[in-house]
Amino acid sequence: QTDRVEFRKKAKEFALKFVNLQREQFKRLGLIADWQRPYLTLDFAYQTEIVRAFAKMVKGGYIYHGFKPINWCINCETALAEAEVEYEDRRSPSIYVKFKLLNAENVLKELQRTNESTNKRTNVFFLIWTTTPWTLLSNVAVAVRPEFKYSFIEISQQGMAREILILAEGLVDTVMRQVGIKGYNKIGEVKGVNLENLEAEHPFLARHSRLVLADYVSDQEGTGCVHTAPGHGQEDYLTGLKYKLPVIMPVDEKGKFDKTCGGFLGVGVFQANQLVIDKMRKNKSLLYVTDTLHSYPHCWRCKGPLITRSTKQWFINVDHKDLRKRALKEVKKVQWIPEAGQNRISSMIKTRPDWCLSRQRFWGVPIPVFYCKSCGKEVLQADIMERVAGIFSKFGSDTWFTKSVVELLGRKICCPTCKAEEFVKEEDIIDVWFDSGVSHQAVLAKIKELSFPASLYLEGSDQHRGWFQTSLLTSIPLTKKAPYEKVLTHGFVVDGEGKKMSKSRGNVISPQEIIDKYGAEILRLWVASCDYADDVRISPQILNGTADAYRKIRNTLRFLLGNLYDFAPDKKVKYSRLCEMDKWALSSLAGLLIDVTCDFEHFRYNKVFRRLYNFCMNEMSSFYLDVLKDRLYTFGKDSLARRSAQTVICEILSSLVKVLTPILTFTTEELWQCLSKILGVKDTDTVMLHRWPKIERKWINLILNDKMKRLNKIRNVTLKAIEKEREKGLIRSSLEAKVCLYTEDVELFQFLKRNLDMLVTIFIVSDVSADKVTAFPDEVLRSPDIPHLGIKVEKIDFPKCARCWNYRSSVGGDSKYPLLCQRCVEVIEGRK
Repeated sequence: QTDRVEFRKKAKEFALKFVNLQREQFKRLGLIADWQRPYLTLDFAYQTEIVRAFAKMVKGGYIYHGFKPINWCINCETALAEAEVEYEDRRSPSIYVKFKLLNAENVLKELQRTNESTNKRTNVFFLIWTTTPWTLLSNVAVAVRPEFKYSFIEISQQGMAREILILAEGLVDTVMRQVGIKGYNKIGEVKGVNLENLEAEHPFLARHSRLVLADYVSDQEGTGCVHTAPGHGQEDYLTGLKYKLPVIMPVDEKGKFDKTCGGFLGVGVFQANQLVIDKMRKNKSLLYVTDTLHSYPHCWRCKGPLITRSTKQWFINVDHKDLRKRALKEVKKVQWIPEAGQNRISSMIKTRPDWCLSRQRFWGVPIPVFYCKSCGKEVLQADIMERVAGIFSKFGSDTWFTKSVVELLGRKICCPTCKAEEFVKEEDIIDVWFDSGVSHQAVLAKIKELSFPASLYLEGSDQHRGWFQTSLLTSIPLTKKAPYEKVLTHGFVVDGEGKKMSKSRGNVISPQEIIDKYGAEILRLWVASCDYADDVRISPQILNGTADAYRKIRNTLRFLLGNLYDFAPDKKVKYSRLCEMDKWALSSLAGLLIDVTCDFEHFRYNKVFRRLYNFCMNEMSSFYLDVLKDRLYTFGKDSLARRSAQTVICEILSSLVKVLTPILTFTTEELWQCLSKILGVKDTDTVMLHRWPKIERKWINLILNDKMKRLNKIRNVTLKAIEKEREKGLIRSSLEAKVCLYTEDVELFQFLKRNLDMLVTIFIVSDVSADKVTAFPDEVLRSPDIPHLGIKVEKIDFPKCARCWNYRSSVGGDSKYPLLCQRCVEVIEGRK
């Protein structure tokens, strides 16, 4: 016999080992949490709140002790809640069984097509279908649907007497085809409601099965006649209550049949399937047998197949005081992300059975209930439970097993039924989903830095039937409202082909492997880039793409930081004096911040990633920063144009480092240590403690945005033309080029003339000209993307400046600096 307390101590040590392991792994991922004060369900304070929540729900009348069918794991030997059930494909027997109708003559007389020969045929059977042959030992009824039409089908098979089968009219052809019967005749029909209370013989036991009515009978599969065993199914159980049917439960906690089953004594339920089939084949009650692959419930812990088994357990009545209806009402008040979560959890709440709280295991918080030793009646008193909670707060839940009943009760009590004074303790444990479900009381209501309800609950999509639901079903009785304002759910990680990860497939990629190879930042960026509404894919190829995206973002940040080496806050240029292109960059930044802030607020992290990546790549690296190099590298150190560029670069970098921090925590913190010195912020400061970037709406300039969009479009077609000339060998770099623009359109010509200096800058060439023509010269390249625009690229006929690399006519004009252009001479002489 295992010592329970010793086992619980080892279980606690085991749990704490992994708490510490996970804590360090989370830290490595850059997650922020109160690592010194994690909330754990094995803490005395938390266990106290579990018992108090249980006591309050007892006081409210929500908890009861009942004999009902529940999910049972024969490996773990415990009951399971719906949230602990996983569904996997399993191959099971698929059998059609005949239940012989008693007093068939009376039924046949009611048929429309009745004659003397028909009346003599007494072999009439209800045909049922099941994939759990072993449950036939507990059968007490056959259910039919009242409004369905049921056909009486006369069949004739070789070597067999003629028989009549009763099954739903809409399933006749399907069933006959499946069982291989070609010769069959419909001799009449009757509505299901007219079959109520008839009786049939059990196929192999000396027991009668009653015909009952039920709305859950389907005409989509089976025969429309449902084998009913109240001890092995929730719907069967409810039907049994309605018709006062006996609940037969011959299966023990190990999944083996007891002595009431005669020759099946000691046989496991799944092993019994073949014995049942053989028995019915022998007595000819089996019409057909095959096997089927179907979705079947499995235990979330041991992964073994489950059975449904009626036992005495503790339950939460989800319909008490309209709890179910109130929960559905509260669900509508919560913001579900994605929105489909609302329908998902609502449909589950609508159909869920009462919540089974009992667990037959050693670890966890015990159910704080006492039983009369004399009559077995349970003592359900909230004040006694509150006393137990007080003991747990000081000594922990192990005291339930170390202290005597008298010590736990603290006073003498009498059994409310038989007045006896001796009691024993409940041995079952509270469902762990109740433990986590009351975290809104044990955590939110107890930690002063937090508030109730929670701003957000975050978990996987499987938690609509787990934590989200159990939290709701405890919060409403305890607080009268949902414990959360928003609920965000995510999918699960699958491999690059969309397949579920498993060790047997060899496609598992662990987070630690990614961190070891790429670093934590790549893992964080990959997560941010995914659309978590569905399952997310991961593979070496995907991670390589993420790593490439990270490098590009990081290089952009490095370029921005590198060009602030001689900058300080007192060198900032006022907005009114900024260069036009720099004003456009701030306008783009403001638009980005508006969009990214909105995306963060709505948890659209993949859009945040995409916007930031595109901004770094398109607006910055491919355009703004590319054309900015001339100003940054060749203009005067303290020139207005250069300081204008640095002012905007500083604003962009300060904003990017903050909006990227939730994603690239380590990179932005490292960058901030350098940037904070430039900004004059304390060295000890962290970017985490700084406010979100302020959105300066005065920066937004829609007219300038449209202008730069138009210029950038002209730039794109021009760069293609330059590249063609480079490929021909006419030029080696764009600075060797002179671009001549031609147009027939007056408005376009005026636009080009007004912006020639800007075009030189954004084309990164040495000269640009614009001409209005009535007809394009032959050598001019017509743009297919911009109407009325022609482009001609020539090699410029000027010498190259050794400093700025531009080709200008002014190179050599100053005898002191014969290799420099006039602009560079003025910079060196300090005149510019």
